[in-house]
Amino acid sequence: MKGKYHIVIQNNKLRYELDIRRNITIIRGDSATGKTKLIQLLEQAAALGESSGVDVFCERPCRTLGGKDWNLVLPNIHGQILFLDEENRFVKSQEFAAAVKGSDNYFVIVTRENLPNLPYSVEEIYGIHASGRYHDLKRTYNELYHIYSPEVLSGKVEPEVVVVEDSNAG
Repeated sequence: MKGKYHIVIQNNKLRYELDIRRNITIIRGDSATGKTKLIQLLEQAAALGESSGVDVFCERPCRTLGGKDWNLVLPNIHGQILFLDEENRFVKSQEFAAAVKGSDNYFVIVTRENLPNLPYSVEEIYGIHASGRYHDLKRTYNELYHIYSPEVLSGKVEPEVVVVEDSNAG
């Protein structure tokens, strides 16, 4: 898939809105910011349909990917946006990285850990902002923000020391 996709996932209390531009997007955040809730809303929408009370708006189908049979399911999914929770340990595997490389899907991975096997851009790492103090008492609007500042991304930072590995390093 190529292009930018705008995604809205909401129920009567929560709303998540994000734009993805590359095949791998990372969502990070502290505990209790709503990362896992985002995945749960998508799972509810898939399992119960309209009766779930969850609305998912996007040009492409959005669904979750997880479980021990992920490697059997993924080859049969094409042209979709797949959301993965940090509980899926396979996300850090070389097998998953190879499957992503050969896939025509977009991947939105919710995690607090680094994923060195995956080639994602710092421009596609987001955190979750939540507006409103009481998530369970009123509708909450969650928005994503870039973790890395525009100064870092534009190369305007001038570090005193740069440490790099050479091509022969382990």
